[in-house]
Amino acid sequence: MPRLRTPVILASCLALVLGACGTTSEGSGTADGSGEEASLEVVASFYPLEYLVERIAGERAEISVLTGPGADPHDAELSPRAVETVGRADLVVYSSGLQAPVDDAVAGQAPDTSLDVTPVADLMVAGESAEEHAEHDHAEEGDGHDHGGEDPHFWLDTQRYADVAEAVADRLAQVDPEGADTYQANVADLVSDLEALDEEYAAALADCESRDLVTSHEAFGYLAARYDLHQYGITGISPESEPSPARLAEVSAQVEELGVDTVFAEPLVGDQIASTVAQETGVEVLTLDPIESLTEATADSDYRQIMRANLEAMSEGLGCS
Repeated sequence: MPRLRTPVILASCLALVLGACGTTSEGSGTADGSGEEASLEVVASFYPLEYLVERIAGERAEISVLTGPGADPHDAELSPRAVETVGRADLVVYSSGLQAPVDDAVAGQAPDTSLDVTPVADLMVAGESAEEHAEHDHAEEGDGHDHGGEDPHFWLDTQRYADVAEAVADRLAQVDPEGADTYQANVADLVSDLEALDEEYAAALADCESRDLVTSHEAFGYLAARYDLHQYGITGISPESEPSPARLAEVSAQVEELGVDTVFAEPLVGDQIASTVAQETGVEVLTLDPIESLTEATADSDYRQIMRANLEAMSEGLGCS
């Protein structure tokens, strides 16, 4: 049986703007709403996994997140208190390879009470197309290759995200068999929502003047692959990478060659890099959110709402009809 305890909320709140600590994402899950005390403590490593657990577990779990609002998951640091909470949790949901401190904490504190979603997500190597990924899987099946060059942003592909959601629901049911029916009902609702979102994207991006997506960093490879777009990142997988003057000049030349009208910036890293390219080329800057974390601007939003805002930005920037 799951252990009862007083939960420790790890997310550092943005003072006054985000309000009280905790998880507040809206969802259409079928949690029973009975108000009974939650029987599970679940830790999620960062927002996309927190959202899944919220939607699937409902009121059966108290949820902590290791990467607070406004923080970049790529730069995660865990306090001793956070590491202790990882060890006390009934379940830790994380994605290996994205946050080394989380990987270390799980290995040391929760090797048997954790779910690594990375194998389920079927990650692509950064910069490869869906076709190249399929060829890579076939050629190197079972070779135990290093995952260091893989793109961690699987949640921007609704199908991969749904696959991970199913895995989370299954593991929650193993940990808490009494809640299995709730978890399966909730994940069915969530998957239905993701399928509807996928249909919205496919319809909106079917007919666009441009299919070239120039972004601050290479966070949108899965999204681009799913909807037949071409991503051009100013920097690589990590948003903290600083492009050299030579790289900025190269991207500016590429923007002019492609004939795009828009460069997309990101909320966590600001628009300085994208604006530099825009000033050189005379194009517009719009915002695309990789949804790695909530921000001040998205504090009252959830995954689906941010994805829809991204779709509006892409439809405008790519000239979709």
